[in-house]
Amino acid sequence: MSLRPLSPLEARVLGTLMEKARTVPDSYPLTLNSLVLGCNQKTSRDPIMEVTDAQAQAALDSLKLLHLVLEASGSRVVRYEHNFQRVLGVPEQSAAILGLLMLRGPQTSGELRISTERWHRFADISSVEAFLEELQDRSTDKGGALVTRLPRAPGAREQRWAHLLCGEVALGAVGALAAPARSDVSLGELGNLQSRVSTLENELAQLRETVQKLCSELGLSPPGQSK
Repeated sequence: MSLRPLSPLEARVLGTLMEKARTVPDSYPLTLNSLVLGCNQKTSRDPIMEVTDAQAQAALDSLKLLHLVLEASGSRVVRYEHNFQRVLGVPEQSAAILGLLMLRGPQTSGELRISTERWHRFADISSVEAFLEELQDRSTDKGGALVTRLPRAPGAREQRWAHLLCGEVALGAVGALAAPARSDVSLGELGNLQSRVSTLENELAQLRETVQKLCSELGLSPPGQSK
């Protein structure tokens, strides 16, 4: 299916729903509050955003018109879930890759393999590259390419990939991030650290939602708020 280009905010909201469906299934579908917290995480996000409730709601409404987001039934509080794979017609592996690219920006195939560990476990880098190439060579009758390989950055050993769900990539916008950072931390160690931080943020979001629910049931003001 061919879609109009998404806005960066719509991509962030959609990517967050896709992430939490896989990493915190017990809290999914998400409330608006949990979604905003996920959109505004300080780790595993590029760029960092400060999304308001109103902005997230507007993005949800526009994504519902594209059938990419659905309202979940059976809950007193409105919850939202993504419908990405059905609308785009892509397998789980491709959805994991696209979701990570929406949340974290351009990545090498090696970085994607590490980053998608909690979404989908790829056997090796070649498996990731096979799905990337399939997404790049997607036929026009299916909506065309969903990813593109970026030109190799000066000094970089690997090329990075970017998603096309927001339209063509402006190379100037990613050029500032192209130079590889010097670090003594290996990709594996960095991936493990990012995974641990993401897990802690997910647990914190669940605790906040639980506290808000308890305060609501007891008629108390949530911490940090006055009646």
